[in-house]
Amino acid sequence: MISPITGMKDAFSLAGKNAVITGGNRGLGFGIARAMAECGANIAILCRDIRKAEEAVAELEQFGGKYDRFACDVTDRASVRKAVAEVEEAFGSIDILVNNAGVSCTKALLDMDEELTDWYKVVNTDLNGCVHMTYEVAKRMRDAGKGGCIINITSNAGFMVNHGQPMSPYSCAKAAMNHFTKCMAVELGEYDIRVNGIAPGFTNSELSVHIPPENMSYINTQTVAGRFGEPIEVGALAVYLASPAAAQVTGTVQVIDGGYMLRC
Repeated sequence: MISPITGMKDAFSLAGKNAVITGGNRGLGFGIARAMAECGANIAILCRDIRKAEEAVAELEQFGGKYDRFACDVTDRASVRKAVAEVEEAFGSIDILVNNAGVSCTKALLDMDEELTDWYKVVNTDLNGCVHMTYEVAKRMRDAGKGGCIINITSNAGFMVNHGQPMSPYSCAKAAMNHFTKCMAVELGEYDIRVNGIAPGFTNSELSVHIPPENMSYINTQTVAGRFGEPIEVGALAVYLASPAAAQVTGTVQVIDGGYMLRC
């Protein structure tokens, strides 16, 4: 059983917690890494671009915790096993996992090659990568007996069909991640491991470069808040879900899209 908070002191603190963030070297992932670091967490960034990760680690140093980066391709199970083992050796334990690594695709299904290369690239990264990481990290959380928190970064695209650009591989992978989140919340609950999802809308990140310029005005008009989100805002929600304040929160997928879905 996960104990409830008894007051607000340190309710949102992540002091001393070890967090693993896939794709934490840039964009949304770095926004989450920064937010968690500011709230006291030690951060292990897993990604393919180690050079960019070194820059991210250097930027986190100002917050005074332990930060490191590890090479990992989430689509490759051997790479995931190696990286998670290296994190465990370096940090001693893993308290928080953020499955953030992902890619997108804005090509219609019938415009793809006969091997459906784009489809499998997205599904293998966004969905299967999440499964690979969850399997390796949740086993260690279970065996450590201290519980834990897993946060899956999905998308509001997992709930709807976006106008103006085809993105079926991305939308389908994110919809599957939403349900995977709920399944894992039940399966892992007996080990005091909470599992939640965050479904951002249009956010200023590396994925937003895929949006055609002619669609930008439409998106801002459709968004109740009138603008794209920022990575640090997604990070703030991730901090809440990982904190003691969210001890009773599991199996949810929380949309943070400035109200975009309300007008679709």
